[in-house]
Amino acid sequence: MAAVDAVADPERATSSARFFKTGPGEYGEGDVFAGVPVPVTRRIARSFRGIAAGEVRDILESPVHEHRLIALVLLRTEFDRETDPHRKAAWVAEYRAAVDRGRVNNWDLVDASADAILGSWAFEQGDHSVLVDHARRTDLWTRRVGIIGTFAYLRRGDATATLAVAPIVLDDRRDLIQKAIGWMLREVGKRVDRTLLTDFLEERSAEMGRTALGYAVEHLTPEQRSYYRGLR
Repeated sequence: MAAVDAVADPERATSSARFFKTGPGEYGEGDVFAGVPVPVTRRIARSFRGIAAGEVRDILESPVHEHRLIALVLLRTEFDRETDPHRKAAWVAEYRAAVDRGRVNNWDLVDASADAILGSWAFEQGDHSVLVDHARRTDLWTRRVGIIGTFAYLRRGDATATLAVAPIVLDDRRDLIQKAIGWMLREVGKRVDRTLLTDFLEERSAEMGRTALGYAVEHLTPEQRSYYRGLR
């Protein structure tokens, strides 16, 4: 995208490549950065409102990370703006296809889109099975989509999706999965009901990785944190 290229910063691009772990064997291996701050990418995205689905699909095929972020912001915007259920479902289908093609392939891309698009759609449909399905897959980014997608429920005071997904992923010790599920569990206690969180921890703490548990208990008392850590 020319609008991104015009404000690209090679020094920032190098820093971003390190931050998002793009080296050999790292989770973002091979990703390419232009070096554009997120607020600027969002400002660029605003100038393309009303874009067609096919154009979003084309942008998502770009090897440049910021291009894909802009495409996802646009997809989210068009999904939010749409009132026709069939066209809304079509935007969800575009998103799911992008996930399946591996185009939502870093944690910031997942976190900028999963709950706002797939999670919100699932909530509107009254069916979180699509999030469970994503969580069951072994691909790192697809699984994270399933986990972060449950945030749409938590924002609305509903923990059912998170509590359905959590047992599926507890034994996944990959750092970005540990952080994601720990974060969502923390939000169960923070946004919905602390008792739901402590009941879950009472039953499942022994199965949890150290990172996930650490995130989950952040807002509990020091005594509670010590207790649940002692159950591992």
